[in-house]
Amino acid sequence: MRMVDLIEKKRDGGELTTEEINFFIQGYTRGEIPDYQVSALAMAIYFRDMTDRERADLTMAMVQSGETIDLSAIEGVKVDKHSTGGVGDTTTLVLAPLVAALDIPVAKMSGRGLGHTGGTIDKLEAVEGFHVEISKEQFVELVNKHKIAVIGQTGDLTPADKKLYALRDVTGTVSSIPLIASSIMSKKIAAGSDAIVLDVKTGAGAFMKTVEDAKKLAQAMVRIGNNVGRKTMAVISDMSQPLGRAIGNALEVKEAIDTLRGNGPKDLEELCLALGRQMVFLAGKAESLEKAEKMIRGVIQNGKALEKFKEFLANQGGDPSVVDHPEKLPQAAYQIEVPAKTDGVVAEMIADEIGTAAMWLGAGRATKESEIDLAVGLVMNKKIGDPVKAGESLVTIHANRENVDDVIEKLYASIRIDKQAKAPVLIYDIVTE
Repeated sequence: MRMVDLIEKKRDGGELTTEEINFFIQGYTRGEIPDYQVSALAMAIYFRDMTDRERADLTMAMVQSGETIDLSAIEGVKVDKHSTGGVGDTTTLVLAPLVAALDIPVAKMSGRGLGHTGGTIDKLEAVEGFHVEISKEQFVELVNKHKIAVIGQTGDLTPADKKLYALRDVTGTVSSIPLIASSIMSKKIAAGSDAIVLDVKTGAGAFMKTVEDAKKLAQAMVRIGNNVGRKTMAVISDMSQPLGRAIGNALEVKEAIDTLRGNGPKDLEELCLALGRQMVFLAGKAESLEKAEKMIRGVIQNGKALEKFKEFLANQGGDPSVVDHPEKLPQAAYQIEVPAKTDGVVAEMIADEIGTAAMWLGAGRATKESEIDLAVGLVMNKKIGDPVKAGESLVTIHANRENVDDVIEKLYASIRIDKQAKAPVLIYDIVTE
């Protein structure tokens, strides 16, 4: 078999066989196929697309390129959730204890964030003592006993995806649906869950800017999951403005605690219910999505979800008293209000630019080596569709430096006030096949 034959076949609109896809992924992972040939194939895939079967084969070839996590020692249906990323996306911190409180195992593998704010692990480390450095045996034991644990990502999962992703980044093939879908799904499948719920974002702060593109990606991932034996569903949700009100690690932990109490921002609560009911349904705990949502609301109202969060923090070395005393979370030295300059209605919030403003404060990483400041960030006091009067606070900046003129300027440039506007739709669609 020769790589050039695969390139020509795909260039001319042909369908690659399972053997050909395995040959290409194995050879590339071992360093036997050069970057320039893989770049040519990636470009051919970009223009010619792939069938559902090719996409599933590509995903599984990447899964098999490295280590996979075996969660078979964990009892019950293991359900995982993946978000395609956004600004102020606190859903994992809410969903994991919410679902675990219903006796559904949540074995979460998470990473650190590169970008606007930290990843799930960074956020959780805002709780003093919390750590993810636990053995696989401890991880399995915690999930079996308490239904919830978080461990750091292993470096040996899907090495083919890491190589291919780096190449796509410099060859103009990042936005290819089959390549994005197989990249995301290979990591989720290698992480060992039985069922996967996807939160596919759309809007200014998302990778997929239009609902149509987000739907194509969601359908591609759901089909891959279902074709390889993982029950998969997706929600298409809005990221034209930050989710919730908090952007920043300790601030998002506090917001997650408020949401588990039933006092969170309405959009964050709505999205957590939409994703949570799918997780409960796929785990086989409820015969309908409506019944699943009722169960979730129940564990918020009776306090079980909050208790599960405390238990989870304590099990991994964290101080559970922060749940009742959020003032124990890291606090920034300065709180600076950003007042509206005119009366009107908030008409636009450019989510990724607002995320960049939070990163400038130290809430996220510009490079892998950057240190995160867990205390800093932004709290959005107004969202799109909210009326505002001149002088009223749009945003509260939590900073550890006195001069934040650069951040204030960035925020003013990213928030537009008009005479009228209405709040955007939060959930555009549910994809089940």
